[in-house]
Amino acid sequence: MKDYEINDETLAIMPGGDLWDSVVVEDDCNYEVKMKPLEIVDYSCRYFGSSYEGRKIGAGEILNSGYKLPVMVEDTKNLIFFPTTSPIDDDCSWISLKNIKSYNKLTSTKTEVEFKNGKVLTVDISYNSFNNQVMRASRLESIIRSRKEKAK
Repeated sequence: MKDYEINDETLAIMPGGDLWDSVVVEDDCNYEVKMKPLEIVDYSCRYFGSSYEGRKIGAGEILNSGYKLPVMVEDTKNLIFFPTTSPIDDDCSWISLKNIKSYNKLTSTKTEVEFKNGKVLTVDISYNSFNNQVMRASRLESIIRSRKEKAK
């Protein structure tokens, strides 16, 4: 697959192997995509009328931070994704906040993520770092939701 837009069923975007740049994990299947994870995030932000850079700047101002920022890929469906490492790293995965059911420490550098549909993934990130990313993404969601309600 050449292009991919993030949607409600997207659980994670993982770095691919030698043949594919990314593996996109959805509710019921996986897709091999010829785009790097960050390219998929940027393409999806653009598809929905913004860009990764614009979403990152906005998230940075909302969260008063500049590192490993979650991004609101699409706001009407609350599609927030967060990176597991620096987004420019080749081994960075992106995880969907709203599809997470639970997560547990496997080792000092690996976390097991269970999604709402029962699918389980192991990601290369410590439990504490993963938890911090979930908290930051949740905070972004909460602040944006609050601002939208005030604007009504």
